[in-house]
Formats: sequence, C-alpha cells, structure tokens
Amino acid sequence: MELAFVNRTQELKELDAHAREGGLLVVFGRRRVGKTRLLTHWLGRTRGLYSQAIEASKEQQLQQVFDDVRHGLTTTLVPRTFGDLLELLDHGPRDFVLCLDELPSLVASDPSLPSVLQRWVDHRKRKGSTLVLSGSSTRMMNDLFLNRAAPLLGRARKIIEVAPMSYAAFCKACGQNPGSREAFVRFAFVGGVPKYWESVSRGQSSIELAEELFFGSSPALEFEPSRLLKDEGVAGLSAPAVLEAVGRGAHKPSEIAARLATPQTGLSRLLQVLLDARLLTRQLPFGESMRTTKRTRYCLGDPTLRFWFQVYSPHRSRWRTYGKAEKQKLLEDHASTVFEDQLRARWPGSSRYWEADVELDLVREEGDGLVVSEVKWGVLSKGERASVVAKLEERFRRTALGRKFVKARFEVLDASELRSLR
Repeated sequence: MELAFVNRTQELKELDAHAREGGLLVVFGRRRVGKTRLLTHWLGRTRGLYSQAIEASKEQQLQQVFDDVRHGLTTTLVPRTFGDLLELLDHGPRDFVLCLDELPSLVASDPSLPSVLQRWVDHRKRKGSTLVLSGSSTRMMNDLFLNRAAPLLGRARKIIEVAPMSYAAFCKACGQNPGSREAFVRFAFVGGVPKYWESVSRGQSSIELAEELFFGSSPALEFEPSRLLKDEGVAGLSAPAVLEAVGRGAHKPSEIAARLATPQTGLSRLLQVLLDARLLTRQLPFGESMRTTKRTRYCLGDPTLRFWFQVYSPHRSRWRTYGKAEKQKLLEDHASTVFEDQLRARWPGSSRYWEADVELDLVREEGDGLVVSEVKWGVLSKGERASVVAKLEERFRRTALGRKFVKARFEVLDASELRSLR
C-alpha cells in the first residue's frame, strides 16, 4: 500500500527557504529513502518542472527530459543538446523551478553534462530561477559536487541529504504502538526507509513480515544488497564478500581480511569505498580518534542491510526448519543491536567503548564527567537494574577510561525507553 506523506518537515523548510533565493540545490539520499516522493510533493506546491532520468543513450535521455518539461515552456523549438534545453528554459515561467532526478544516470550517458550545468549556473541562469539536481548514488553525488576537481564544486546554494526516517515516523506512518517491542522488531528490519514500510500491516507478526520481505517465496528484498551496490557503482565480488564478513561478526580490518583470505593492506581502498557509499559505518571507542587509535570497527549501519547479512544470509537455507521460538529469537537478537544504535543516536557524540575484555554499550559526556549506560533489550525490575549498575561500574573502573574520568554516572537503558525514540 502507498503510505501518506509524513514527516520531512525540515527538508521541506530547507527547500522552500533556498528556492526563494533561486540557484542550484542538490538533494541526495540512498535508494528508496523517499527522495523522489519528497521532491514531487514539494514541486506540487511550487508548480515546478520535474524529470526523472532513464538508463539510455544521451539522445534518449535528452528527449525524455524535454518531453517531461515541455508543457512548462512556451516555445516549439526542440533542443539538440542539454545546453540547448537549458537555454529554452528562458521561455518558461520567470521564476521557474526545475528538478532533474537521478542525475548520475544522466552523467553516465553524457559525461560533459556537469560542465554544461556549471556554465549555465555561472553565466546563463536567470535570477530567481531554481535548478534542483538529485541522485541516489551517495558516492557519485559526492564526486559531482564535493570533489575538488568537479566542475560543480561550490556551485550549490544548499546540499540536502535525505536521511532514513525515525522510529517515531515509522510508527505514525504504519499505525504501530511506539511503546511495543514487537513494533520495534518490525522497524529493526525495515529501518527508516519508507518504501520498505509499504509491506507493514497492523495485524502482521514480525515473523510474517520477515517472511514476506526476506524468507518467503520471491521475497521483496532478496536482491536488495546487489541493487544498492549497483546504485553506488561498486562492482565485483569483493564488496559483497566484505559485507558478508561484517554481517557474520568480523568487525576489525584484520578479521575481515582473514575471512576473505586476503592481505589487510589490500582492503583499505574497498573499505573506504563502502564507507563513502554509506554501506558500512566506522566505529571508534569513545574519546578516541582516527589519529589516536587503531581500534577501529566496521559495522553495517543500515538496519535492513544488517538484517540481510546477519540473519537472512546465514539462515535462509534453514529458516523453514526452525520453530516459532527460534525464528523469534533471531529477530529479537537483531532488534537489540538496532535498539542500541537508536539510543546512541539520541546523544550526538556518544559511542561504545571497548578495550581488552571490557565492552561498554554507551558512553557520553555530562558536564565534566561521563554517563555510562548498559543497554538491555527487555524491561528490568528495580532490583535487576541495581545489580546491572553495580556490575557496570565495576567494569568501567577497570578501564583506562575509568581511570581518566573519576566522575561518572551509571544507568540502565531498557525497552521502557522505546517511546522516547525520535
């Protein structure tokens, strides 16, 4: 089912504010995150022109764009190049808004297009007019607008990233109770991607949803990782192998290299590519930086991608042999890792901490001291909390962090925090 348009209030405000001044706006976000829905919703209010690129030759691409926008022009001339098309915009409304969606597909067919757009922005664009360029490939959009050698570097008035939506937005859109653990389990394998939410229904159990999306016959997300890798222009077998290794518990570069039977030095570039594509995230212990530590961990930040490699891929052949309790445990175990991520997101700058045999779920600054939190996927009694806090403090005091920070407060964050997630 198609869901109602919800949230995205901040993105709409930014689009409105910068469109009033005119110029070049850039919008990017991963596949299915709701970027096109946001833009078409916004353009409906501004009466802007919109065209989504197709995978075709540059001549076919140009024809498609012209067919999409010609109703907003007052000329019968037919452009032969994208430069001609931009000149024809002078025959449209004075303060026009034009959105070219999936720009990387246009550039793939016509590599000269960024230079054409740069010349138009610098010398030909009418005052008050707005050009919105959008794309799903994080890597390619960064290359087009943030690379030092890119013709469009510094031309954008605003670059807006359309990020995955929140747990609260998921509950509102899908009619879920935000305080329900079962609701969060569902969220944990569709994440903040609205397109995935269309499969969620109120009376459905988390196991039923998992089977519809992953484990059933012709599941909707069976090929999702390969689609995401294609969108980001990441080819070859090494990238899926790295994601498989991380999903199955190899988080250190040395562990990933061992799983792939390859030298660690040969992984650096690929790991950076996957970081740039937002398919991997990098974690450092609280209080440390890339310059001061080698204790780096790589993780699958996206909940759906993590579920695919951590649960679906290892268990897909045996899933049908599992009983209900065993299936539910796999889903709950995955949800607990996403719950930790959501809690850390509440406090910018917070992080895990680890050294030797000690792990701390969440550490954050508070005044001149720290707050150290243990995350539990469940609801603890008062007595259970006291026991967990005592053990947490004892672990903390054995660490270098504990010796550095004498002042610290200790707490338990359990599933009673679900309603506070935003």
